[in-house]
Amino acid sequence: MLEQFGGRGANSFVPPMNIYQTDEEVKVDVPLPGINPDDVKVSIENDVLTIQGSSQSKTEVDEANFYRHEIRTGSFYRSVALPTAVSGDKAEATYEDGVLKLNIPKEERAKPKSIKVKVKK
Repeated sequence: MLEQFGGRGANSFVPPMNIYQTDEEVKVDVPLPGINPDDVKVSIENDVLTIQGSSQSKTEVDEANFYRHEIRTGSFYRSVALPTAVSGDKAEATYEDGVLKLNIPKEERAKPKSIKVKVKK
């Protein structure tokens, strides 16, 4: 499975994500608390999901004065191959309670199909 983590510098981080699927779509949840959704870019190309953006520090404290500095700021990048063929142009993204939620419809050819068995007499 293709997975790329970008920006491993001092001011970068890799957001965690959950990816799961239903019969109709692939769903992705990415916790991005405190990040402005306008600073997040989501793209899907060749069934590969890429999420990138940045988080700015909201404090005016000199770095040298921190006792603990655990709130992540800086840029982030994550690229993951999705588990099935999807229609990326029909994907929907929402940001709710600090979580980026993606609903990505599966391509018709990737959806499960049921075939009725006919009985011949």
